[in-house]
Amino acid sequence: MSSFAPIFEIPATDLDRAVNFYSRIFDLTIETMEMPEMKMGLFPYENQPTVGVIIQGEGCVPSSSGVTVYLNAGEDLQIVLSKVESNGGKVLLPKTPHADESGFFALFLDTEGNRLGLHSPN
Repeated sequence: MSSFAPIFEIPATDLDRAVNFYSRIFDLTIETMEMPEMKMGLFPYENQPTVGVIIQGEGCVPSSSGVTVYLNAGEDLQIVLSKVESNGGKVLLPKTPHADESGFFALFLDTEGNRLGLHSPN
């Protein structure tokens, strides 16, 4: 097994707004595609064990409770976290060291109301 969680989905009520948010805070291009029942934005996944998707469609309901997905924020998550509020999100927990000194994490709400985390080694 190459990845314990090979796919994750981030639900959206407005795909364009969500794609713009993630594109801006991570400074990357998110490819979009439309199917009869849903719209999707795919995070870059070349040479990655996990595929991340922003998805809008029936049954895709954003949530600030439940499972929290932690996204890789590169070497220092503060760079990404500092862009969250200026792009319509909300910082819930600032950059915080892991208790075991294995890196740092933070929590935020995206423009859709999803709670997500960031992780980085520095």
